[in-house]
Amino acid sequence: MEFLSAYSPAWLAGLVVALLVTGAVAGILAGLLGVGGGIVIVPVLYHLFTLLGIDPEVRMHVAVGTSLAAIIPTSIISARAHHRRGGLKPELLKPLIPSTLIGVLIGSLLSGVFSGPVLAAIFGVVALLVALNMALPRTLDLRDGLPGRFGTGVLGLFIGAVSTLMGIGGGTLSVPALSAFRTPMHIAVGTGAALGVVISIPGALAYLINGLGVPARPPASLGYVNLLGLALIVPMTMLTAPLGARIAHAINPQLLKRLFALFLAITAARMLIGAFSN
Repeated sequence: MEFLSAYSPAWLAGLVVALLVTGAVAGILAGLLGVGGGIVIVPVLYHLFTLLGIDPEVRMHVAVGTSLAAIIPTSIISARAHHRRGGLKPELLKPLIPSTLIGVLIGSLLSGVFSGPVLAAIFGVVALLVALNMALPRTLDLRDGLPGRFGTGVLGLFIGAVSTLMGIGGGTLSVPALSAFRTPMHIAVGTGAALGVVISIPGALAYLINGLGVPARPPASLGYVNLLGLALIVPMTMLTAPLGARIAHAINPQLLKRLFALFLAITAARMLIGAFSN
């Protein structure tokens, strides 16, 4: 690729290693915490594209589109692993699917209108809120069970739309939401992984279509999906997602959640600074 020829072999080797490590960490977190690998993939790709000098108007769109495409196999593997361990309840998942799909459609339409800095700002704000929720010793406690048909519809719309705009797999938002309705953590994590499948497939397709013919995208991009990043990240997420699911059923992840919350807060703050400096 002519664009990459300006960089030294050592720098390109570092890029490959960074993407492989990103995929490994994303897969483990997808299985372990149900947060979806996108919460790691998007900021890493965003900062890598910044270093590569990719146009600010498209770098966030490509990061989000590539993340959603990478989440597809990760979510499928993670959801299957949780289902085998009894962590996926269809009676909890099915009421959320229709409104989540509508939310994905809304998010897809908005992603074609919002600029790159706006998408980065949305990611930064929501990621900071997620980090705060993960860091708190106690989570919100509302009631037993989903909040009726209307409330469940609103919840699904929010999860689908915001997850599509952020390039995350749904678990980042659905796990704390379901926990607030007193869903056991392993069930919330398994349901979040399944919602990742519902969100990532149509979401990735929308970003692919929205980005066709758009100038200034990175090389090897199909629409807003970068095939180079996808080829390096996906194998690692597929390899490590089942490991994360096994760990989730064997340990108490509270310390890891707080450490990840710190990482997420720092990353989100950096993205907000970058979004408002453009």
